[in-house]
Amino acid sequence: MAAIWMAGWLLNTLALTVAGRELGHDIPVFVIMILRSVIAMIILTPLILYEGNVGQRFANLRLNIIRNIVHYGAQYAWFSALILIPLAQVVSIEFTMPIWGAVIAALFLSEKLTRFKLAAIALGFIGILMIVKPGTSFIDFGHVVALLAAVGFAVSVALTKVITRKDTALTVIFLMFAIQTVIGAVPAWLTWKWPAPENWVWVAVVGLAGTFSHYCLSKAISLADITIVTPMDFLRVPLTVLVGYWVYSEGFDLYSVIGTLLILGANMLNLLKAKQPA
Repeated sequence: MAAIWMAGWLLNTLALTVAGRELGHDIPVFVIMILRSVIAMIILTPLILYEGNVGQRFANLRLNIIRNIVHYGAQYAWFSALILIPLAQVVSIEFTMPIWGAVIAALFLSEKLTRFKLAAIALGFIGILMIVKPGTSFIDFGHVVALLAAVGFAVSVALTKVITRKDTALTVIFLMFAIQTVIGAVPAWLTWKWPAPENWVWVAVVGLAGTFSHYCLSKAISLADITIVTPMDFLRVPLTVLVGYWVYSEGFDLYSVIGTLLILGANMLNLLKAKQPA
C-alpha cells in the first residue's frame, strides 16, 4: 500500500512540475502560488470541518506561521527555478534537502552530526558542483535559486518535525495552505495577471496535484518506514529526466548524471546509517 501511495506522490509531483513550468511562462509565480493555495483550501476545508476539533488545530499556530513563511519562500524559489534551468537539474538539486536538513538538525535540534552524515554532506556538495560545473561554465542563476529552495525546504522539514509532535499531518497541510494564502495575497494582487484561457487546465493541475501529492506522501510514510519510502522518491529523478526529454527536449550531460548519482548516494548513506550507531 505504501508503494501505491508513493506512486500517487510521484505522479502528482511530476504533474506539478510540468504544470508549474507551463504556467511560469504565462503568469507570475506569486499568482501561481495563490491559485494553488486557494484550490487546496477549497478541497481541505470540508475535511477539516468534518473531522472537527477545529480550535485544537490552531494551538501551535505561531510555529506553523514561522514554518510557512520559510516554506513559502522555498516554494517561490522552486517554481522560479522551473523556468530558469532544466527540470531534472531542479529536482536533482532539490534532493540535497536531506543533506541541509542534517546540518540544520545538528545546529538547532541537537542531533548528532556523525561521520556518516558528514560523508553524506561531502558527497552531496560534490554532486552539486558536478551539476553546476563551476570553472567550466558560469553558474546559472537558476542553480542558485534551486539551491535556496532546497535549503528552505530543509528548514521547513526541521520545523515540521517539531510541529508534528502535537499536530496531525492533515492539520499541518491545512494550515500550510491557509497561512500561505494570507502571506501570498498581497504579492499576488500586486503582480496579478489572469491565466490565458488554455492555461486554466494547468491551474487545476497545480491546485489538485499540489494538494494530493502531500496527502499521498503522508499516507505512504504512515504505512511504511521512512527508509523504505524515501528510496522510492528517488525515482523522481529519472522520471523527471524522461519528462524533460520528451516534453521539452532537455538534455542531461554526463557531469549532471554523476552529480545526481552522488546526491542520491549521499541520501542513501544517510538512510542506511539512520538506524545504526556511528
